[in-house]
Amino acid sequence: MICYCLRKERAPISDVAINKRDLSERDICSKFIGPAVKRTGWDGMMQIREEVAFTKGRIIVRGKLVTRGKPKRADYILYYKPNIPIAVIEAKDNNHSVGSGMQQALDYAVTLNIPFVFSSNGDGFVFHDRTGLSAEKEASLSLDQFPTPSSSGQNTASGKVLLRTRKKSSCRITSMMAAARRRATTRPMPLMLR
Repeated sequence: MICYCLRKERAPISDVAINKRDLSERDICSKFIGPAVKRTGWDGMMQIREEVAFTKGRIIVRGKLVTRGKPKRADYILYYKPNIPIAVIEAKDNNHSVGSGMQQALDYAVTLNIPFVFSSNGDGFVFHDRTGLSAEKEASLSLDQFPTPSSSGQNTASGKVLLRTRKKSSCRITSMMAAARRRATTRPMPLMLR
């Protein structure tokens, strides 16, 4: 038996369009969310952690059998400095709305005592401020408007970080570190199972 294969012409890679709806959550993270965060100045080695597991899962006891549930895992945690988390980002695939991961991200932020929360599906971000210091508690941002970790010399000395959107008309400045320090002095960090 002889097989003949007909070779199809392939379009150049630059001509192939990516359908976001066909991508997995992990693809959305690596192709859209991660690059948007890094474009605004967040350091991938020092300030960004991906797929952060912070619990081993609930202990489930049934008679004499003991098992663990699914571990909780944040898609991204952003750090101001080592061991000082400042924001959590929950990603969803593009079949979900931009804000559909917000409740899950808020639950993670409460558990980890993190002040700022983002949800994304690769089209944009929904930002939520848990500190209550900004005028708007929640805002929608495009991928290009993700806040920068920029700080000035005076603000660094006083322990503040400026959270700015790149769009000048909607510039948002929040004293994140002051709030994080107040949180740290008023409430101890929750005990986490590892």
